[in-house]
Amino acid sequence: MSFRLKAAIIAAFSLSATAAVTAADMSSASEAAPSVLSLPGSNELNAAPAGAKPAVTFAAPREVVQPLAPLSDSADVKADNLAALVDAQGAPEDVSGDMKCLAGAVYFESKGESLEGQLAVARVIINRARSGRFADSLCGVIYQPGQFSFVRGNGMPSIRLGSESWREAVAIAQIAMEDSWNSKAEGALYFHARRVSPGWGKRQLAAIDNHVFYR
Repeated sequence: MSFRLKAAIIAAFSLSATAAVTAADMSSASEAAPSVLSLPGSNELNAAPAGAKPAVTFAAPREVVQPLAPLSDSADVKADNLAALVDAQGAPEDVSGDMKCLAGAVYFESKGESLEGQLAVARVIINRARSGRFADSLCGVIYQPGQFSFVRGNGMPSIRLGSESWREAVAIAQIAMEDSWNSKAEGALYFHARRVSPGWGKRQLAAIDNHVFYR
């Protein structure tokens, strides 16, 4: 074989090998091509090349709702003294029924006296309603004939609803109804002014301001 023919065969073989390597590289590059991403909110689907991995869809981030912290219970009012507990009751709201009767009795029987004295009056009325020996409602106890001197017929005199005395009377009535402060006259069913001496023969429990309290 001549030298020129050998050279031609070698050159042709080299070209064939180079073409084969190039084709293999292109095939590998096609297989390694990244998957097509479908962005959220897009209505257009992009088809991936044959043999490629399935397209990956990114879902919209989910909203994480944090549970609300429970509200604090404002009904349990803690106070170091009766005055602070009265202040914690706030401004008096419209009251009616037994609560109005009780607050009215505190207002007329002990207006201007100490908070302890007002609370003792309220406790007497509540104790009577629970005793079974008087009327079974607060209004019934107050309007029972011959029991409270401020009662006129079946009603009370007018009350200055905007006064500090009424605010205190309503607060004391609420405290007494909730039994949230102990009275110095716990258990008392009767009281009278210091200026009189009825000679009841009952057991004295306490003397507070202008009143003496008995069981």
